[in-house]
Amino acid sequence: MSQALLELWQVRREFPSGNGRITVLRDICLSIHAGEFLAVMGPSGSGKSTLMNVLGCLDRPTAGSYRINGIDTALLGADALAQLRRNTFGFIFQRYNLMADLSAVENAAIPAVYAGMPQVRRTSRAVELLKQLGLGDRLHHRPSQLSGGQQQRVSIARALMNGAPTILADEPTGALDSHSGEEVLRTLHELHRAGHTIVLITHDEQIAQHAGRIIRLHDGRIVANRVRTAGSVAAGVVVPDNVPPNSAHPPAPVVFAEALSMALRSLVHNRLRTALTMLGIVIGVASVVAMLAVGNGAKKEVLERIQAMGTDLLDIKRGLAAVRGSSRGVVTLTPEDLPLLSTLPGVVAAVPESDGIAVIRYGNKDLQVPAVGTSETFPEVRNWPLQSGTFFTSADVTGYRLVAALGLSVAQELFPEDESPLGKYVMIGTAPFQVVGVMSSKGVSSRGYDLDYQVWIPYTTASSLLFGRRYFEDVSVKVTNASLMKPVEQSIHAVLVRSHGEEDFNIRNMADLIDTANQTQNTFTNLLGAVAVISLIVGGIGVMNITLVSVTERTREIGIRMAVGARSFDVLVQFLTEAVVVCAIGGIIGVVLGVAGGLATSQAMGWLTVISATPCVLAFGCAFLTGLVFGFLPARKAARLDPVEALARD
Repeated sequence: MSQALLELWQVRREFPSGNGRITVLRDICLSIHAGEFLAVMGPSGSGKSTLMNVLGCLDRPTAGSYRINGIDTALLGADALAQLRRNTFGFIFQRYNLMADLSAVENAAIPAVYAGMPQVRRTSRAVELLKQLGLGDRLHHRPSQLSGGQQQRVSIARALMNGAPTILADEPTGALDSHSGEEVLRTLHELHRAGHTIVLITHDEQIAQHAGRIIRLHDGRIVANRVRTAGSVAAGVVVPDNVPPNSAHPPAPVVFAEALSMALRSLVHNRLRTALTMLGIVIGVASVVAMLAVGNGAKKEVLERIQAMGTDLLDIKRGLAAVRGSSRGVVTLTPEDLPLLSTLPGVVAAVPESDGIAVIRYGNKDLQVPAVGTSETFPEVRNWPLQSGTFFTSADVTGYRLVAALGLSVAQELFPEDESPLGKYVMIGTAPFQVVGVMSSKGVSSRGYDLDYQVWIPYTTASSLLFGRRYFEDVSVKVTNASLMKPVEQSIHAVLVRSHGEEDFNIRNMADLIDTANQTQNTFTNLLGAVAVISLIVGGIGVMNITLVSVTERTREIGIRMAVGARSFDVLVQFLTEAVVVCAIGGIIGVVLGVAGGLATSQAMGWLTVISATPCVLAFGCAFLTGLVFGFLPARKAARLDPVEALARD
């Protein structure tokens, strides 16, 4: 006799039960040849379904051996068993086990997805099979729109999708009326005549009589093995190739492409759940983008204000270093210090500043404004050009002349819009000063002062007419190159200590100030980013929870996919892809909303916001990574499900 297609020898199957174990199959010895029509009969609890699960490689024997075409299944890995389920066996279930959200064509084509068959080809084959089974007018109907008999025929088409030589039918007529049941049995006979091996699981004696051989089970043992007809084996049989299953599976790009397609279909089918799951990611990403835009805007604004004062400046203030720069009663930084500072190597100019409050009057308008006594190089050193006119000259300084340059805000308040201030005389204190220039706008300082609300006069004139003091509040030293800041600072310190006999001054390096401000703003921005990232993590946890719930709800679907040939890797990729797709779409929406939120904040609050590509890309990348990280646990749980237990779930 030829080699058996399926051969079980002393097969035993046990399951844990409480503190002990229960034996469902006991010493099963059975050979099934290619082309047979075999019925397995027995009452409920006799082990029929367990035997079918072992035959279909959904389950493994506890003891004994099971060979398929001479190959011991104990030597095969999980992927090889999945390949057998995909190519060798076709399952017909009592409860049909169709996916509710797929059409008849899509349900029938599922096994071909895991075989790597191109979509056009598998759709064409599914349509052909369904038409052969009389469902040509129900191709795009969902299971809920089909009768029981029609659903079972879809199940048969699915079993035949990959040309499986062996059909395992578990109570295929159990949930059908008599007419539909007869149609299913007639189809099984046609498949048998076409050369398929049929294993029919039933408890009905009349149904069993359709088979050429009947196996009877009782309490997990074979109690009868009777051949009814001599022609129980089909003349021409469909036999699988006599080669061991290997790891030949669809290429990774195909697997991921199919997983993406199935993920999108599943997400569209559960729109509300998808939207709610995505919401946490959207909020997290939008928060990251918007907060970083605001933080970077604040950083840029602060740095621009500091840089507007000059990044190559050393600011010398009067006061004792020992008392933290207090200038009370300290008369230092006098005009005699200016030549010492101006002639140091690397110094462009040294500009003094002495200030006080003065009343400025023009016509019937008078203002109380800060008056600043300085030198002719102030615009150059402070990087502050004039809007109109000129600044006073060195001759004006040495000649104690009554000339002034007005801040833009002062000029606008004192003079009508159609009147130029240039050449006009204004009263500052009790003396008339001629306006020689109007400074350009500098805006508001980092401390909130209007920098344009000032007036500048020669420091010589200021000390004699307005302030009555010779010393300066501070002296700004412009350095030729930013790289010389430290050496020049050391030179200034040395020359002033030598001149004054003590360290009665403080030097502030503007470059250091910028670095400090930069670090402070970076800390602030990072803090905002951290708050937003926490929101993103919370969204990721939400994705994980919803995906875990989805795995639980779709356990039966997972079992169906495994029964028709899906590997654990295929299931893992599918659920992981769903999580990643949700997070990726949420990331895109979040980036768009974050950019819009940043712009809206800028418009509504008047804040500067800086929107760049880097935070957007990083936020999207974090969302994508969130899908991978938080989707892995649910996906792994799905991939580790036992197909038999999964199929048994309601």
